[in-house]
Amino acid sequence: MNANGGKRESSSGFEGVYPMLYAFFDGEERLDRAAMRIQVDRLVAAGVHGIAVLGLASETNKLSLEERRTLLEWVAEDVAGRVPLSVTVAEPSVAGQRAFVAAAAGLGAAWAILQPPPVGGMAEAEIVRFFGAVAEDAPIPLGLQIAPEYLGVDISADGLKTLARNHPNVAVLKIEVPPLASAGLVAATEGHFDVFNGRAGQDMTDNLRAGCVGIIPGGETADRLARIFDFMAEGTDQGQAAADRLYGESAGLLVFLDSALDTLLVYGKWVAARRLGLDPERARPRRPYAAPTPFGLAMAERLSAHLDPYPAALDP
Repeated sequence: MNANGGKRESSSGFEGVYPMLYAFFDGEERLDRAAMRIQVDRLVAAGVHGIAVLGLASETNKLSLEERRTLLEWVAEDVAGRVPLSVTVAEPSVAGQRAFVAAAAGLGAAWAILQPPPVGGMAEAEIVRFFGAVAEDAPIPLGLQIAPEYLGVDISADGLKTLARNHPNVAVLKIEVPPLASAGLVAATEGHFDVFNGRAGQDMTDNLRAGCVGIIPGGETADRLARIFDFMAEGTDQGQAAADRLYGESAGLLVFLDSALDTLLVYGKWVAARRLGLDPERARPRRPYAAPTPFGLAMAERLSAHLDPYPAALDP
């Protein structure tokens, strides 16, 4: 989108609402196969434009490499090519990221999002070289997650443009910033990247007006956010007005969930589980986490009262 509400063309071909899947666990904190399948099927049936997995909302930092590979395999099997699949890659080494990108591509992922290595104090040139080394011969397009408040690493617009010039397959950015910052980054990177924002979907309509081509939220309101994107993509005053009205209904919930990552994991997953028809008691994050409070649950229930259950999905 642009400031006039017109649709910003996606150079990569990826756009729209890609909910980041929650990792659901059973009573022993093992990954829950059935719950993951229900989540994928109902979100796809709800009209999302893609599916994302293994980001911060998937608690990837609490999963072993074997669990991350298992979750990737399950989700790829369940998506079954119905929508594009985006996979976040958080391995701490060049070799590890290359291997995980190759595995994701082999399972049918359309693109991957690279997280920076968890090393404090890296010079920007080293970060650019790290991502460039992963990008060499990558079999699918790549994105970068730029979220210094969560990941502790930032890259300047000049560093990003250098990376894009040297490695054109690095074509997407996943950011976590308000609309003013989104617009600034889109302008500063001069069209080298398609930009997806996160922030649980907060400020979605204005982030699209700022030049983002899509949103990677949680699964609590993915159906509504997909409708908002479709309204905005019409490029008409009427479409924008309808999108703003629909966004306004869920704005309070999204502001609440975006207040902290643990808030999203504790209360966002609880809301998503209720809408998906899953036992909310099975919606707890993997330990450690801040336990939900009666006040917090009451707030989540009140702010999500306008959301109906996701309809049961048809067989894929």
